[in-house]
Amino acid sequence: MSFFAILCALLIEQVRPLAYHNPVHGAVVAWTRWTSRNLDAGKSHHGWIAWALAVFLPTGIALGVHWLLVLTLGLPFAVLWSIAVLYTTLGFRQFSHHFTGIRDALDEGDEPLARSLLAHWQRVDAAELPRSEIVRHVIEHSVIAAHRHVFGVLAWFSILAALGLGPAGAVFYRMSEFVSRYWAHKGSAAVQPSSVWVQQAAARAWEVIDWLPARITALGFAVVGSFEDAIDCWRNDAGRFPDPNDGVILAATSGAVNVRLGGGMLRPVPAGDALSRAQAGEMTGSGDRGPDAGSTQGREPESAHLRSVVGLVWRSVVMWMVLLALLTLARLLG
Repeated sequence: MSFFAILCALLIEQVRPLAYHNPVHGAVVAWTRWTSRNLDAGKSHHGWIAWALAVFLPTGIALGVHWLLVLTLGLPFAVLWSIAVLYTTLGFRQFSHHFTGIRDALDEGDEPLARSLLAHWQRVDAAELPRSEIVRHVIEHSVIAAHRHVFGVLAWFSILAALGLGPAGAVFYRMSEFVSRYWAHKGSAAVQPSSVWVQQAAARAWEVIDWLPARITALGFAVVGSFEDAIDCWRNDAGRFPDPNDGVILAATSGAVNVRLGGGMLRPVPAGDALSRAQAGEMTGSGDRGPDAGSTQGREPESAHLRSVVGLVWRSVVMWMVLLALLTLARLLG
């Protein structure tokens, strides 16, 4: 039933995307803030306790409701619950409007507007960016956003759903990502900053949790793009990016569509605005990277690459949906 839940959630999200400010997001922000405020006592084990409670309680609630529905009302109602959970955790429309606005501005030749939209999206200083660098940063941010909002959620949901855990995987993945991002930015806040211990616990857990989904995403891009070039770039250039999981995805993207990625960083805005960005659900991408580690091989980024990346992402979605459909059919016939 995982295939039907994912398909319905994607279709609903395309027709009626979740509002920017919604009760679920507000509850997640409040819950994450509460756990750090009450459990962050400035010691290593307190960081892991805060992380475990922040992530596992919502995951347990999602699992508990799933099994309650299975045992009382039946599997169809449990599938509806999975669709509802996926609707809040999965979807392109949570970030694609930023991509679309910048792409349209570039197509119209309005580079100042494109810079402004990029700066607003990632809260970085993009005033001096040339056109090719605007395209590069948009590709990098968009690909990572697609991974964290779509492919990573699909991976964890599908794996845990196959084990009978319902939509717990989707909640587990999104909560892990959000907690890591929120506490990292809150660490530089002026009022009640997160300690280094909760930041480290969340970051280490997120690196482990995202290890397999990142490689699944990269493999999907390689299969639907230029396979040999994607694998070669993955093998040789993933280390150019500070985050090892993001580096795998970006390197595979670079090879799959033959575009140069990586290089100079953008200057982020002050910490208070960065925390607002974390609360709003924005991605941490190339604008927050460390020192320049060099670029991948490939053509200079241009507007045509934006369309290539859109095609790459959608072909990958179709591929994984076809695989899930085949697995579902085999299970039903078996």
